[in-house]
Amino acid sequence: MKNFRPLFLFVALLLLVGMACSALSGGGDTPSQPSQPEQPIQVETEAPPAVETEAPTAEPVQTEPPAPAASEQYFTEEFDQDPAWDYFLTAGDEDKITLTFEDSLAKFDIEDLDIYAYYMYEAQEYDNVRIDMRAENRGKNNNNVSLVCRASEKGWYEFSTEGGGLWYLYAVTINDSKEAVYKRIDKGGAQSLKQGKETNEYGMVCEDNEITLIINGKELKKINDKDYSFDSGYVGFNISSLNVTPIIVNVDWFKISEP
Repeated sequence: MKNFRPLFLFVALLLLVGMACSALSGGGDTPSQPSQPEQPIQVETEAPPAVETEAPTAEPVQTEPPAPAASEQYFTEEFDQDPAWDYFLTAGDEDKITLTFEDSLAKFDIEDLDIYAYYMYEAQEYDNVRIDMRAENRGKNNNNVSLVCRASEKGWYEFSTEGGGLWYLYAVTINDSKEAVYKRIDKGGAQSLKQGKETNEYGMVCEDNEITLIINGKELKKINDKDYSFDSGYVGFNISSLNVTPIIVNVDWFKISEP
């Protein structure tokens, strides 16, 4: 049997010498793994506070100022408060009458004789018009409840009813002393008028030269007037005392409408 040990040692020596040379020369077929770059350090900072800004607004467009609202022509006044119409007397002591607005009523309380109190809507002038009113008598029966149309500085038409059941149509003119002068055009009886402490509805139509008088829905008369011919003006009503007191009348509503 042959001895291979010296040959084996010789080969091993050659291998060791080769590996040493390779290490010294930096040789090798497999490149080394490059080192990983360091991760950047992240510094936590607070976000700056949000700044609130107003959204830009459009420049206003220059326009003409709105015209004032026109006065209402046809309506029903229910006296929930004082509508601030024109209030005046043509006769009597102003200290002896009170006008208050309570419970949706215009309340007239007259404590003296011969007081003629008017409440007039002067925001509009009317030529042809119908006016109606509901009123309740709470005092003595001998009083006047009247409707007025075409009131101006020249005068007006007045449809007046007495609590006792009579009616009158007056042309009220204004004299040089600025006093009211009552000139009777016509008169008659009003069977449809409820007397005493009752509630009545009064109506008056002024159309051209014709005046129509109405109580509680019943037409009393049509009267044609060409002597005075008040052609246009304000509308309103009158509450008057005659020869007894107290006179207490509550006006529930006043209506202005087309004839």
